Amino acid sequence: MIPPLKPGARLLEVTGPQIETERLLLRPWRASDVAPNSAMLSDPGTARFIAADGKPVTTEIAGWRNAAVISGHWALHGFGMFVVEEKSSGNYVGRVGPWCPPSWPGFEVGWGIAREFRGKGYAVEAARASIDWTFDSFEIDEIMHCIESVNAPSQAVARKLGARKDREIDLFGKPADAWITSRAVWMQS
Repeated sequence: MIPPLKPGARLLEVTGPQIETERLLLRPWRASDVAPNSAMLSDPGTARFIAADGKPVTTEIAGWRNAAVISGHWALHGFGMFVVEEKSSGNYVGRVGPWCPPSWPGFEVGWGIAREFRGKGYAVEAARASIDWTFDSFEIDEIMHCIESVNAPSQAVARKLGARKDREIDLFGKPADAWITSRAVWMQS
């Protein structure tokens, strides 16, 4: 439990860009996002592709650590994956955005959507907004999407975004494909 603050004491307030789409809000992380992010990662089919070890989150501390790493990317680099919130309900939908920790194979925009929100086009909608923001914010010609070769749903998202499969990569011992969204093609769409 976090103790109450003394009068006049201040803690770091995490602020960052917010992106609004037709149905979604992409925003910085809050403490209240830890539980729904953990719930999303407790699903074996989801964890298989986006948890660091590919295993479902089964403990409160493991869920907290995952959220701390994802949200901490913002504190360390000034950018990271946004929380995706459904505007109509305020519910946590998942996380989408730029990601480039040490030893990552490239500057990525990745996505992870909770099972109950799949099939609504949220991954594509949020990724489009995040790619726009990334190209507006960084001087880069390409954005990578690391997708395991057996992850057909994420491959479908990449195709809808206009990404092309570029090459096979080793993603920390797992075979994956590097899908590329080029700035030149993106700006024409």
